Amino acid sequence: MFDVKKVKEDVVNWIREFFEENGKDSPAVLGISGGKDSSVVAALCVEALGKDRVVGVLMPNGEQSDIDMAKLLVKHLGIKHYIINIKDAVDGIKNAMPKDFELSNQSLINLPPRIRMSTVYAVSQSLNGRVANTCNLSEDFVGYSTRYGDSVGDFSPLSRLTVTEVKAIGRELGLPDVLVDKVPSDGLTGKTDEDNLGFTYAALDKYIRTGEIDDMDAKAKIDRLHKMNLFKLELMPVFEYKA
Repeated sequence: MFDVKKVKEDVVNWIREFFEENGKDSPAVLGISGGKDSSVVAALCVEALGKDRVVGVLMPNGEQSDIDMAKLLVKHLGIKHYIINIKDAVDGIKNAMPKDFELSNQSLINLPPRIRMSTVYAVSQSLNGRVANTCNLSEDFVGYSTRYGDSVGDFSPLSRLTVTEVKAIGRELGLPDVLVDKVPSDGLTGKTDEDNLGFTYAALDKYIRTGEIDDMDAKAKIDRLHKMNLFKLELMPVFEYKA
């Protein structure tokens, strides 16, 4: 059984220990989307370090329809934040491409998350901060993240917790329901995460924790995605030179 109070305290203590060893006076810096994952990570960091040591970075790509959710979070937590619109950077890369080269659709989808992470690291480095990764176990299991985009960070509080567990921690932290229960979306394609994946997080979470699943088509899809995307969870292969 998932003991949300204990797990929440364990994560908070783990964050404190990480900063004791890797940045005694450094702030935690993270991208804020207004979704449950960045909301929960930000709230955990506030509890671990205090609100004065947590910095949020809001990064709309032009107009962002749900940016009010991100603003609600930083106001609720009382943390310092910066709003940095990445549209010019995204457009700059696209416009700089040679005329005889066409970016693939997947490249166009992944470009903003990679620029967002570069932006978060620019802010963090300037503040001597440490970047919080906001991925959860459910997304990582099926590779639902952008390599060198939202998949990276200096520490990751949620990578061993499913979506169901993350939402429980969010409620334990007293986050507004609208943030915890916000329909997960990549904010880029106009589709929900579950639309893109083709199965629900509830089914995925149960499969991860128990191995049980009713829909065999969903099982096959989950297994295929997990195997196909395992490389995202591994260190880059390195040639071993033996002198």
